[in-house]
Amino acid sequence: MIIMLESTGIPLPAESLLIFASLYASHTHHLTPEGLVIFAVSGAIIGDNIGYLIGHRLGYPLLEKYGHRVGLHQDRLILGRYLFRRFGGAGVLLGRFIAFLRILIAILAGASRMPWLPFSFYNAAGGLLWGVCYVFVPYELGNQIDSFTGPVGIGLAVCIISLLVGSFFFLRHHEHALIKKAVADEKRFEARKKRTHRH
Repeated sequence: MIIMLESTGIPLPAESLLIFASLYASHTHHLTPEGLVIFAVSGAIIGDNIGYLIGHRLGYPLLEKYGHRVGLHQDRLILGRYLFRRFGGAGVLLGRFIAFLRILIAILAGASRMPWLPFSFYNAAGGLLWGVCYVFVPYELGNQIDSFTGPVGIGLAVCIISLLVGSFFFLRHHEHALIKKAVADEKRFEARKKRTHRH
């Protein structure tokens, strides 16, 4: 449910919850990784389709006016447009792995009037890849930790936590770098449009 709601554009900690659930499953075996993948992927796909419909019906004007209330600032709108211009439908797949943009990529796809069939294909591919990565990697790491005890186990746990935190900051930095590229590209795009209109 949380993954589905996050994918509709509501800022919720679905990714962190999925990692925690995977680690919990690896230690208790009360949940299976296959079950978690099914829940994660289906929630992501259904939520993204709802987000797509919201964006398609409301469009950019409403997002530009009220998007900041859910963290969809002007820079992120520009980043969404850049991803679709640069990568087409693959922007939906890529967006799922970019921190905050994952929450809003479906709304942006709908607002950009991306055709539904290509959106559905890339959305399903991105949801599947995301679900598999964020379930099986933490699950296997959790299993490996159980194999070690004492200082080795503690050291391994610290390394894994450091890796996860480092990955988060890397993705945040990558998002900022992408936004800079997107803003520069948007300026060039607008300049080309003005030149075209003059001619």
